[in-house]
Amino acid sequence: MNLKVRDVMTHRPVCLPADAAVSKAARLMRDQAIGDVLVLKDDRLFGVVTDRDIVIRAVAEARDADSTPLGTLCTSEPVTVRPEEDADEVVRLMREKAIRRVPVVEDGRPVGIVSLGDVALEREPASTLSMISGAPPNG
Repeated sequence: MNLKVRDVMTHRPVCLPADAAVSKAARLMRDQAIGDVLVLKDDRLFGVVTDRDIVIRAVAEARDADSTPLGTLCTSEPVTVRPEEDADEVVRLMREKAIRRVPVVEDGRPVGIVSLGDVALEREPASTLSMISGAPPNG
């Protein structure tokens, strides 16, 4: 059985507008125990910001987290997939592009996100990555 992206993705991804402050994204990541937020412009996917982006592009550069908009530090024009694509395709893209998260879009609007952990949990439930991804947050 060929799995589709919809079978492995996390539904209802956390999204914020591009003009939202970095601090808002950081609080959402903390409160929801996630490592990324999808960034929107006019309800369409504009980019992805990760916890690492916040550290490298905001904290390390001493930017004000309350006034710096997400749109200035997110990765814009991210690689995306559609829900009906084969899950193998998202794995291939992750490997080829060396990325850990891929937004899932329909008509430019985000409907999910696939992480390495999502793929591992579905395809190799006994793997170390699956065990780590399935464990409760430790903070």
